[in-house]
Amino acid sequence: MARKSPGQLRSARWYGGDGLRSFSHRTRTRQLGIGAEEHLGKPVIGIINTWSEINPCHIHLRERAEAVKRGVWQAGGYPVELPASALCGETFQKPTAMLYRNLLAMEVEELLRSYPVDGAV
Repeated sequence: MARKSPGQLRSARWYGGDGLRSFSHRTRTRQLGIGAEEHLGKPVIGIINTWSEINPCHIHLRERAEAVKRGVWQAGGYPVELPASALCGETFQKPTAMLYRNLLAMEVEELLRSYPVDGAV
């Protein structure tokens, strides 16, 4: 896949331009303590994390997300961790986690659609 120029990134629709909405997005990002040089012109990569203390199968995902963030930084992107529902497996979730898997898939799709994300892990 060809590398996109900064103006072709999906996130440029949120942050680029001179309009009030773009200004608002840039301002909110600065309020989070994130400088322009950290994210503008870089692909914003969403890291979907279902980490939870009650889910033994996902307990390691907090550390894994940090490792992925480092990789995204090293590759020249800007990582953003996005939380998603933790399906607790058959141990705690009743009657079964299978009932919630479609909900999780829809949640992830909407997270990616509704935020300035260019790619996801």
